[in-house]
Amino acid sequence: MTNSESDDKMEKYRVRGDFTLPGEAGYEDLTLSLAEKWGADVIRDSDGTTLSDQILSSGYGIYSTVCMVREVNDWAKRNPDKIQQNFLMSIPVTAQSDTVLIHPLDGYFKEQFRMNLSDSPKKYWQVFDRTTGEEKPSEQWEYNGKTGDVTVRNCIKYHRYTVNFLTYRIWEEISMYNSITNHLDTEHVMAVEPRCPETQEILLQWLDQWCRQHPATTVVRFTSMFYNFAWFWGNDERNRNLLSDWGSYDFTANPLALEGFEQEYGYRMTSEDFVNKGKYNITHLNPSRRYRDWIDFTNRFVTQFGAKCIDIVHRYGKKAYVFYDDSWIGVEPYSARFANFKFDGIIKCVFNAFEVRMCADVPYVGTKEIRLHPYLFPTGLTGEPTFMEGGDPTLDAKRFWKSVRRGLLRVPVDRIGLGGYLHLAHQFPDFCDYIEKLSDEFRMLKSLHIQGKPYTLKPRVAILTSWGVLRSWICSGHLHEHPDLDLTNILESLAGLPLDVQFLSFDEVRQHGISKDISVLINAGTIDSAWSGGDNWNDPSVVEAVSEFVAGGGGLISVNEATAKRGGDTRLALSNILGVDLDTGDRICSGKYQFTVAKSHFIMECDAKLEKKSGVFAIDGKTQVLKADGALPVLTTTTFGKGRSVYMASFRYGLENTRILLNSVLWACGMEPEKRYCVPDNFHTECAYFTKSNRLVVINNSEELQKTSITLLNGETKTVCLEPLGINVLECNGGNNL
Repeated sequence: MTNSESDDKMEKYRVRGDFTLPGEAGYEDLTLSLAEKWGADVIRDSDGTTLSDQILSSGYGIYSTVCMVREVNDWAKRNPDKIQQNFLMSIPVTAQSDTVLIHPLDGYFKEQFRMNLSDSPKKYWQVFDRTTGEEKPSEQWEYNGKTGDVTVRNCIKYHRYTVNFLTYRIWEEISMYNSITNHLDTEHVMAVEPRCPETQEILLQWLDQWCRQHPATTVVRFTSMFYNFAWFWGNDERNRNLLSDWGSYDFTANPLALEGFEQEYGYRMTSEDFVNKGKYNITHLNPSRRYRDWIDFTNRFVTQFGAKCIDIVHRYGKKAYVFYDDSWIGVEPYSARFANFKFDGIIKCVFNAFEVRMCADVPYVGTKEIRLHPYLFPTGLTGEPTFMEGGDPTLDAKRFWKSVRRGLLRVPVDRIGLGGYLHLAHQFPDFCDYIEKLSDEFRMLKSLHIQGKPYTLKPRVAILTSWGVLRSWICSGHLHEHPDLDLTNILESLAGLPLDVQFLSFDEVRQHGISKDISVLINAGTIDSAWSGGDNWNDPSVVEAVSEFVAGGGGLISVNEATAKRGGDTRLALSNILGVDLDTGDRICSGKYQFTVAKSHFIMECDAKLEKKSGVFAIDGKTQVLKADGALPVLTTTTFGKGRSVYMASFRYGLENTRILLNSVLWACGMEPEKRYCVPDNFHTECAYFTKSNRLVVINNSEELQKTSITLLNGETKTVCLEPLGINVLECNGGNNL
């Protein structure tokens, strides 16, 4: 099929709908012309833009963005004790005598934080000797109420000392980022604390008045709800981003919440529960039981107060959508309480396929929308030029869409859209043309999903982590933020594969074992992480359950230090099942099995782009090494009882590795002799076969011309040539004989 033939087939999808356009007052003609070109049915505002009366009355649906906690800034200025707080740990100071003077805010961005000296530091702060890990008694330190400095007495020379202290956040982080990144001279917006009864009253009044004053708004787009993810900025521009974690609840701590938690749970959360030796509660660490209780406590409050806000919106006949990113903490779209919000839709900004899956699989909402990239800003995520001289937003859009489209092959969402300053797009007509083409592709894929789901291979994959379903399809951030995280990369590969995927927690394994519906278990990550499981692998019940699953015929795929634990006779708790273990130096004098690399194997359809892991060794000759780097096994297989296991020393998303992962899943559950129906023979391409409509959609994930063949369920083979990053839709005649 040629490109022109493919374009002709796409013509019927060039209708209005399912597209949200960022409008801009002062650029009415551009807004309305691009709305027509891109087939938009909704126009939205963005941070820093407004919609004029001409746009509001143009007949389009209207999204209006609100972030309630930063909408009452004048009130926040008058009530500085009602803005949000959090705990910080001071930079460690090494004692040179028996007395140490600590300036707690040193190193932090002074425009983001202000110390809270009014809520009894002796009650909420803590001082630690970090060398010993011991807390200093409160009588051995004093703070200066005017300066906030802390003097620590009875110190031990050369020990390191820190202060955990409360701060007010005096510049809301997203507003701060947008202002500084785009060099905007804007007011410092403060996020108010919704747990305060006075704040709740003000926010509900504001929302009620806002709804009355915006009759043209059809959808209130909540920029999530009340709490942003943890994002600490430093004073030094060379180390501005001190900590960023999209799943952390560290910004939800304040005296009012701490007191409420103690009354409800019967124990007190301390500053150290949040600071955690300066590591804080990033989502990559195994969550403690206390921290899980805090998440549940916060989620319950956010849901209860959020539902009151949604009720107001509904009373005015408007719909309520939530933008998942930014201030989403406490919203938890995969928690059982999410239904209680009664949101009408969810919007997720996406850079890749697994974020599409995360949005598409959210239960309890009617509309799922993804916001595409690049964002209409002059600069990109790392300050690179985008919609400015030197930028190439069309190429950026193509590469982002290449990743997003993989997810959309497997699951549907209802809408797509853009955000930012629309006038910037006018300077790049080729970008405007490409978005028109992209929106047609989206509407085509959506129409096929409406007719029926695409064919899926038989194996059901379960991802085993400490978080389980609560962190479905996401590792607390975007793929570009954690490029070395094994599980993030695995999720990106899985997101475009024809496999059913679910998420399983260690607690579920303890309580219920592993369901017979699961074909292959995947565990990946570094030791002590929430993704590999950390000390969960010291629990015999977990080891027994997974061992029983594999011995009974299940498959296990382990990556990096997955199943690793501290202590015991092996580093990997399931080394007997995996056929490999890790030498961290304690076995340096022990001999290692001298393996030979297998000449061929079903899994090795292409060269796996896997990096070595120091210390990996094969236990014995039962372990089959498929790829090695010198004396280090990189990819291995073995059997255990009736089951099979695959070990990979690392995993990074890529076209070759995605095919290797698919083959590993099929081999691990014993399906390698069977024909891979509806899987292209060229790993640069992927496809989805929509059985109800007999349509085969094939995409090229490379920037080169590709030819590929696909065997359908009835044995018919389709061969297609694809332009770089191209897409083709083929009509199939065959029935589904399998």
